Amino acid sequence: MTKPETAPFIPVNTPLLDGNEADYLAECIRTGWISSEGPFIKRFEQAMAQAAGRRHGVAVTNGSVALDIAVHALGLEEGSEVIIPTFTIISCAAAVVRAGLVPVGVDCDAATWNMTAEGVEAAITRRTRAIMLVHIYGLPVDLEPILALARTHGLKVIEDAAEMHGQTYRGAPCGGFGDVSTFSFYPNKHVTTGEGGMILTDDDALADRLQGYRNLCFQPQQRFVHEELGWNARMTNLQAALGVAQVERLPRSVELKRRIGRLYDEHLGGLNSIRRPVARTSYADNIYWVYGIVLGDDVPFDAQEAMRRLGEKGIGTRPFFWCMHEQPVLRRMGLMLDESHPNAETIARRGFYLPSGLGLTDHDIVRSAQALEEILS
Repeated sequence: MTKPETAPFIPVNTPLLDGNEADYLAECIRTGWISSEGPFIKRFEQAMAQAAGRRHGVAVTNGSVALDIAVHALGLEEGSEVIIPTFTIISCAAAVVRAGLVPVGVDCDAATWNMTAEGVEAAITRRTRAIMLVHIYGLPVDLEPILALARTHGLKVIEDAAEMHGQTYRGAPCGGFGDVSTFSFYPNKHVTTGEGGMILTDDDALADRLQGYRNLCFQPQQRFVHEELGWNARMTNLQAALGVAQVERLPRSVELKRRIGRLYDEHLGGLNSIRRPVARTSYADNIYWVYGIVLGDDVPFDAQEAMRRLGEKGIGTRPFFWCMHEQPVLRRMGLMLDESHPNAETIARRGFYLPSGLGLTDHDIVRSAQALEEILS
């Protein structure tokens, strides 16, 4: 007696590489330009800067080091406070701490999962010097009121647009706001280079500093004499070649992601025991970087158990971010000890996302939605 055939596992992300990626990679190999000196670097930097409405792009090795360099390059006084969302990835807090600064967390909106102007305003003190805006999971932060606060208080703005390739805020591209912005090109992003990141700015002098920091602060006249310590954070021409091909297809990728979101909404619309992503606000339509859900209070188990049960059904998932103010490494440093952010704490424990990659098929979406319904029935 043969065993019944099991359905293939659906990974949480599958990238889509069906454009000019192979041709551009072959060009790199054919010409020998595989290092960080190749021509695709500048093409990729210009393409991303143009997509975000920026003057300068500086390609680096990943989105985390993009934040490290961006925060460092602002030259904020040691011990200054930087307001960040507590509901974000550790890279945001790490960049602040590594620059000798103090992260101050704010809670997120329960529906959009983004930081709010009210939270930012309440966190501003006489020691605050910057705000790190982080767009979460598909909807941008409501930027106008927070940018107004930054202007009023003379604060620098770092915009983490790691998940926002192709998204807009009131019609203007995300990544185009604040003093400096960053992107990530991890395989689950709308634009991927495997690993990679980008720092964007309109400030000519800041762009020069960023370029120096990503290249060990080599000097033009005396290459191996260093006035400052930098990073070896150079992107390779091979990675940039992938990036150029990916940017070429970015509008299509955005439409594919929104279609994935609509299909999940159709199949999960009658499931009252979850909170689905907000489809649109007054300032943006969701780009569905991932399709995240939050378990309702009536569900008798948490996200970890839900993901375990979905895994048994061959459905890949990933948990939501864990709050920064609850991170053991930061608490051991004496940081964010007295903070409490109930919205973020709830969604961190009861939120996760379903398969959301660009390579997802309609059948994958239906199967994932049915599996979720089954474990919640």
